[in-house]
Amino acid sequence: MKKFTSVLRIALFILFGLFLLMGAYRHIAEPAFYTAFVPPFIPENLANILAAVAEGVVGIALLIPKTRKLGALGFTLMMIVFLPIHIWDLFRAKPAIGSFNAAVIRVAIQLVVIYAGWWLWKNETNK
Repeated sequence: MKKFTSVLRIALFILFGLFLLMGAYRHIAEPAFYTAFVPPFIPENLANILAAVAEGVVGIALLIPKTRKLGALGFTLMMIVFLPIHIWDLFRAKPAIGSFNAAVIRVAIQLVVIYAGWWLWKNETNK
């Protein structure tokens, strides 16, 4: 079981790190993709720049063994910060994700991802 847990941890660090780096790139290369996700009270350009920087820094931290624990904490906090935006989208007349059911699934996935990030942070020792 320890071997499986160790492999799972490494796989999640890599998966989440690459996912964040891809998101950081897309915030810069395709900012219009995120337009529907940005609440009207947040300037769109600012949201894309801040998200790209945060996702890039945390994504890199998740991939470097010495910074994985800090990266996992940053990832968890970032996912918690993004959660209200997903909940806001859930209750919109037309969710950015496409449908109400898709928005519900996205919120559920967000909760699982928050837990996964916390689990990585709690179990990483920065060997």
